Amino acid sequence: MEVVPKLIVFSAPSGAGKTTLVRHLLKKKELNLAFSISAASREPRDGEQDGKDYYFLGIKEFKNRIRHEDFLEFEEVYRDQFYGTLKAEVERLWAQGKNVIFDIDVVGGLRLKKKFPERTLAIFVKPPSINELQIRLKKRKTETPEKIAMRVAKASTEMATAPQFDVIIKNDNLTEAKARAEQLVAEFIKKPLTQDEDE
Repeated sequence: MEVVPKLIVFSAPSGAGKTTLVRHLLKKKELNLAFSISAASREPRDGEQDGKDYYFLGIKEFKNRIRHEDFLEFEEVYRDQFYGTLKAEVERLWAQGKNVIFDIDVVGGLRLKKKFPERTLAIFVKPPSINELQIRLKKRKTETPEKIAMRVAKASTEMATAPQFDVIIKNDNLTEAKARAEQLVAEFIKKPLTQDEDE
């Protein structure tokens, strides 16, 4: 029986810990995961590399790619700040026989689930509280207080989408969250696809 590569989506408000969980899973060779690098219209932050952290396209190129329908999904997360998944990126990883893992915002995550209902496991990572989220974002020291306030305000809306995901992992204990993520992904990858799975 042919093994069909899967999509594993991790979505959450900023600071919930989804990136930490994704990095943990990528180290597990038996899961055969490859990271889908998102495209972004913004400039790289300190230490970020084009083609490693994101494909930094710039606003003009990003909008051009939208016109050419090069994205599986994209979102204007903040004004003139676009993020998206390039079709070519997923096709490249699938061609290598890899299961593709995503670290993307909730809107993008749900769009991928809708586009590939059977092949996608959509996981929402829930922080212990909005207050804890704010503390984590401040500890990062990567953004201005204004930007943190924007992210915290957005988090309430994002939290409301949690029930639309296949599963919710509450990240109040990182060790437990990692183990749960590993178990869920391993089970999903082994599961054969059926035509009526998403009905």
